[in-house]
Amino acid sequence: MPGPRDGGDPAPPADLTLTTDVRIWKITKIFSKSAPYQLRWVVAGRVRHATFATVALAESRRAELWAAMTKGQPFDVESGLPESELRAAAAKDNARPDPTWWDFSREYMAVRWRTAAAKTREGLADSLATVAIAMMGDGAKAPTPEEVRLAVRWAVVPAHQGEEPPPELVAPCTWLARRSRPLSDLTDPKVLRDVQYRLAFKLDDTPAAGETYKRRRRGFNTAMEYAIESGYLDVNPLASVKRSVSRSDDVVDPRVLVNAAQGAQLLTAVSYVGSIHRNRGRRLVAFFGCQLYAAMRPAEAVGLRQEDCYLPEQGWGTLTLRETRPVSGKKWTDSGKRHDRRGLKSREVKADRPVPIPPLLVAMLRDHIKEFGTAKDGRLFANERGAVLGTSSYWRVWQEARPFALPPDRAASPLARRPYDLRHTCITNWLNAGVPVAEVARRAGNSPEVIHRRYEGCIDGHEELNNAKIAKAMGWTDPAEEAPGGEEAAT
Repeated sequence: MPGPRDGGDPAPPADLTLTTDVRIWKITKIFSKSAPYQLRWVVAGRVRHATFATVALAESRRAELWAAMTKGQPFDVESGLPESELRAAAAKDNARPDPTWWDFSREYMAVRWRTAAAKTREGLADSLATVAIAMMGDGAKAPTPEEVRLAVRWAVVPAHQGEEPPPELVAPCTWLARRSRPLSDLTDPKVLRDVQYRLAFKLDDTPAAGETYKRRRRGFNTAMEYAIESGYLDVNPLASVKRSVSRSDDVVDPRVLVNAAQGAQLLTAVSYVGSIHRNRGRRLVAFFGCQLYAAMRPAEAVGLRQEDCYLPEQGWGTLTLRETRPVSGKKWTDSGKRHDRRGLKSREVKADRPVPIPPLLVAMLRDHIKEFGTAKDGRLFANERGAVLGTSSYWRVWQEARPFALPPDRAASPLARRPYDLRHTCITNWLNAGVPVAEVARRAGNSPEVIHRRYEGCIDGHEELNNAKIAKAMGWTDPAEEAPGGEEAAT
């Protein structure tokens, strides 16, 4: 390779003037303290030179040039260097940066952090951590997949830059910082198949839920788009990977939906949860009612304020939804609190969504305000200390209420297993009542496409009604419905 004081700089390969007219002279000594050994060679009549600190370095360089000359390699007239060296230097200068997955993940999250909601940040971190398991490389004392996941989720938080990891994550973070695969390895089909597997399966190798897979894949896809924008990759690796996801992953399971009687029984059961003095359940009856009768998301109900409610003494009221309070965890929010404070999902920051509510829910909310008042900031639903209502609080109440309201076989079934299933029930009821899809979508805060795709089920017990309609149309008679009195009555 060229010495530290070679005459001439490497020219771009496209500008080369090449010749095989080359002569190389012997090493000579010159008057110089730093580089007393000089090598000279002639290219197309032009003398080139390089000086070195030791004779060994000079001889080594002479051997490189001699080998190129004897192999018949052309030299560039302008720089005096072999064509092969110039092309190698140009390739090195033009080589794209290729960060490791560890470094890329931290860079990408730092870019996305300022504009992303807390839930989005957490989702992106989960996607990056999941892919990191496939991109962790090889070596002795490798961390476990769970350690990789925890290490990446900690490291991608911009506030942790420059901090020492927690003691239990020091070893995994150190290992990953040294051994993670470069981003370019995603072009290897074997590595990409492993990434796809990690996105689709949990750590125990059981399939992840359809929504989990799609969320992880979306996060990975946006990271790859950033990699292309930054010049790390030419194409998105996901473009060559397809995974067929059944429509059942999107469609609401009809088994989770409750009928009118079951919904009322569940809300009544909620009121019995907890002691009389603590009121754990009673303070949440209207909270669950907002989901069952107004199709509100739990985070929307948590953020509901008294000023957002029009609650007349008679008739229908209106809830004007403006804010959500999703739970994300302290390290993902800008405030450092567990709950983020956001606008409505998939809407502009200041957008609102008026939702008409039936008199039944109006009465529930009026009773709730009368008995429990509001939090200091006007929110209707708070925990017993007046703070923001947490997911774990209302989840525990719901799980305690279900066995009170449902017979054992129903309690063991998927029926209303999650509070969110009440929202599914409400939307399905609106559809079954004949409300236009566009209006259902507006009230629920979804797109008409989502409503068409997801809500194909019907309320529990509705199948029998449909069967009866079909039987009537076909002229079939159900023996159980035949009137008593023998042949005459049947006739």
